[in-house]
Amino acid sequence: MPFVSITRLRIRSWRFLPIFFIQVLRTARQAKSAEGSLAVSMLREAKNTFWTRTVWSSEQAMKAYMLSGVHGRVMRRLMKWCDEAAVIHWTQESAQPPTWEEAYQKLLETGRPSKVNHPTEAHRLHQIPSPKVRAKSELLFK
Repeated sequence: MPFVSITRLRIRSWRFLPIFFIQVLRTARQAKSAEGSLAVSMLREAKNTFWTRTVWSSEQAMKAYMLSGVHGRVMRRLMKWCDEAAVIHWTQESAQPPTWEEAYQKLLETGRPSKVNHPTEAHRLHQIPSPKVRAKSELLFK
């Protein structure tokens, strides 16, 4: 059954954005070519906030990607770069990616905060605003 991974990150300072953007492109390229990758997309919002939505053939395929290559190295830096971060993973019937609203609801209900070195009060309280999908805010990596 397909396995979904959703993340929401907020970069805490504009000074981290240039390197973050470079790493996003590198990790997206890695994800779309990774074994078991079915769908890769990202949503960019105001206030340096980014959502990722990936669908995998299995949990094992997602974990192999997550811990390897560029993504494995970048994950460790996010604790410094982010002041808000959350993640949710689940198995679903369809290989079709969930809508951003469905992803948001799952993240609120059963998602977990990721460790960050400089958490906001919203991060501490697991208060996550709904995603704002607008023209040109979503990037699909095919």
